[in-house]
Amino acid sequence: MRNKENIKELMDALRTSTEREIHFDEEAIVSVYQKKETDQSLAIKILSIFGGILACLAFIGFLFLAQIFSSKEGIILFGGICIAGSAVLSRFSKKVITDTLSVSFYVTGFSLLGFGLSSHDNTMQLTFIGIALCVLLLVHNYILSFISVLILNGSILSLIITNDLYDLTYIFITVQALIVTFIFLNEAKIITANRILSGLYDPVCIGMTLSFIAGLAYIGFEDELSIPVLTLYNGLSSAVIILAVLYVVSVLLKKLQVTHSRFKIIIYVLTALILLPTTLSPAISGAILVILLSFLVNNKTGWVLACVALISFIGKLYYDLQFTLLTKSILLFSSGIMFLAIYAFIHKKLISHEKI
Repeated sequence: MRNKENIKELMDALRTSTEREIHFDEEAIVSVYQKKETDQSLAIKILSIFGGILACLAFIGFLFLAQIFSSKEGIILFGGICIAGSAVLSRFSKKVITDTLSVSFYVTGFSLLGFGLSSHDNTMQLTFIGIALCVLLLVHNYILSFISVLILNGSILSLIITNDLYDLTYIFITVQALIVTFIFLNEAKIITANRILSGLYDPVCIGMTLSFIAGLAYIGFEDELSIPVLTLYNGLSSAVIILAVLYVVSVLLKKLQVTHSRFKIIIYVLTALILLPTTLSPAISGAILVILLSFLVNNKTGWVLACVALISFIGKLYYDLQFTLLTKSILLFSSGIMFLAIYAFIHKKLISHEKI
């Protein structure tokens, strides 16, 4: 992070770069940066989550080995107490050890509720959705908010799967794509809206991105959904995601200050041609959407995960295609030629701009 002198130099440079008079609240800006320096890093937060999960598994194993619970009602009651305790604990302290304990109680509570409600149809998923929403809205803690987003999305997907409503999976993925696109494209507005939304933005953004990629992985690898046959649901899902990709491309062109109409038309046409074969697999176009959004806001974690997912989804689709090996080879060869042509075109344009 910048020190006080660096921040002052930056503000002075901004003042001299424009003719308009600009005023900054220097003390507030410095205090925000100092607070960020004392905050936990993402790596420590991830370690806290994994530490909490391991502690949860060990504790649950001990409870069942000791045969402490004789009834499901007791398991449900203790699970609710653990979740409530984690919420209260997270509001009184922001230390690493407290976050680890809070995560441990939170995951333990959901695990025990899962055991207690597993025999009830849809009750477990609906209960998880309700509790996750309450914690997300009422308990403004980074790690608990992140886990709540994962539980919320996972419970909805589980509700669809357990009721054999596989076609609704495409609807769910489409809604996720729209939410993720909205969150990424409105980052500045959400962060500056108010303090609560500013604190929730990072965990919700990361949680929704991971949940979206997990949903794409499900439809990309599930045998009943990954068959490369165009249906109404996967066709509509692909169409919406492709339109979202084209919209993000337009935002990127505006941000990169690409104003030449001919150049923009060529990019749109090439993008549409590349995305057209992905109609059979919304997972591929969804991964491309996350890659573009992550590139737009410089989200390296989402970009890496989406790239790995994209390679995996393309490999799975290639394996499932009911074509001969020769036809598949021709498709790969043609795709390679097209991408090389795109690279040559973009490289030529970049060189011409550098000369100017």
